[in-house]
Amino acid sequence: MSSQPSLLMVSAFIGTAGYKKLYQELGYSVVTEWSERKAISLVRKKPPAVIVADFYHQTDFRDRLSNLESLLAAVQGAPNTRILVFYEAAHQDVLDKVSARLRIDAAFTLPVQENRLRAMLQTWLEHTPVSI
Repeated sequence: MSSQPSLLMVSAFIGTAGYKKLYQELGYSVVTEWSERKAISLVRKKPPAVIVADFYHQTDFRDRLSNLESLLAAVQGAPNTRILVFYEAAHQDVLDKVSARLRIDAAFTLPVQENRLRAMLQTWLEHTPVSI
C-alpha cells in the first residue's frame, strides 16, 4: 500500500496557499507551515516529496539574502525532495544568487501560470520514489 506523496507549503506572504486545492487534486498530501523554523523541523523529521515556498528579499536581512536560505540549507541533504519557489520578478537577481549556492529545482514568477504549475507538479509526481 502506498501513501500519497507529501507536499509542504511554506507560506510567508505571497500566497502559495492559493494552490492547495490543485496540490490535493494531483494526489499530494498537503501540509501547510507559516513558520520557516517549524518547516525546517518538519523537513528534518521526514523530508516531503515537494516543498513549495514563497521567496522574498528584504534589505534589512542582516546575515542572509532571503527568507528561505535556512530551509534550503536544511533540505540539501534530502535529494528526493523537490523544491519549488514562487517569487516576484523584482527579486530575480537575489534568487539567482541564492540558487547558485543552494538547490532550487524550479522557480515561478508571480502571477503563477496554473497550467505550468500543474504540469511541473504532475511530472514530479510521476517521478516520485516509492516509499517503503
